[in-house]
Amino acid sequence: MSPWSPLHAQIHTTLRQRNLLQKGDRLLIAVSGGQDSLCLAQLLLDLKPKWDWTIAIAHCDHRWREDSAANAAAVAELAQQWHCPYFQAVASPPPESEAAARHWRYQSLQAIADAQDYSQLLTGHTQSDRAETLLYNLIRGAGADGLQALTWQRSLSPHLTLTRPLLEVSRQETGEFCQERHLPIWWDSSNDNRTYARNRLRLDLLPYLEQQFHPQVSANLAKTAELLQADVVYLNEQAEQLLQQVLRRGDSALNRNQLSEAPLALQRRALRLFLKQELRRDPSFAHVEKLQHLISAPNRSQSDPFPGGAIARVIHPWIHWILPDCP
Repeated sequence: MSPWSPLHAQIHTTLRQRNLLQKGDRLLIAVSGGQDSLCLAQLLLDLKPKWDWTIAIAHCDHRWREDSAANAAAVAELAQQWHCPYFQAVASPPPESEAAARHWRYQSLQAIADAQDYSQLLTGHTQSDRAETLLYNLIRGAGADGLQALTWQRSLSPHLTLTRPLLEVSRQETGEFCQERHLPIWWDSSNDNRTYARNRLRLDLLPYLEQQFHPQVSANLAKTAELLQADVVYLNEQAEQLLQQVLRRGDSALNRNQLSEAPLALQRRALRLFLKQELRRDPSFAHVEKLQHLISAPNRSQSDPFPGGAIARVIHPWIHWILPDCP
């Protein structure tokens, strides 16, 4: 069977048109052993002669399953067959939640990439993952930023970029590719565990939506995420500019006259950026609204405390950020 297929052509075109990778890049591919990451690894290995990449395989063992060590050994054997360097991280102790596992996984992959001088970390997230992420974040009440969270690329450090080349490829397509190439898919039994909300979305909600509303619901949701991504990039750029205009350096005061002239969407985004700087964490919607209300509040109004004890107080035309140890 020829290694070149329509999927190879699609990914080759995607990488070029979106400027995701460059010739000669050093790629670290995160391979779980599931169909999506195996498909990604095989595609990139097949495309390697055209791009002159250096490719390595990394696997993270969360130690959540009895067969996790065997799973890791299978990925290591594949890396050997592909003549690729292989790196492995083993969790100790096992992460206690999905969020903790994700945090540990990306920390581990970044540490491997930094130590071995790889500039690109690649994951097998697909169009299906993008649809699930949009639905999951919609249910949690996320705004546009959360709905488009699974992006083509994001920076993990000054020297490392996370890249997801398969965001226009469905999970069905990666499965068919693996079957055609006789790739040994390692089934993760935790994917069937409905304790996890993401699994219930994939196993129950999305199939229901496809059957009862639209057969292409996943593709349409992924398209929505793509549209939102461009909107979010633009709005964030405008919000950064607004924050620079209204912020008085030195005492972290915000000019509410200038803020009041901006559209509400930009007010909220500029205030979110400000709060993220001051709180050193992502602010909640309630935190942003609490600060936004002070734009039109009477003089001498003040908020109740934010996390850490700081308050915001109006001394017209400024909203002052006052730390707990300040008068």
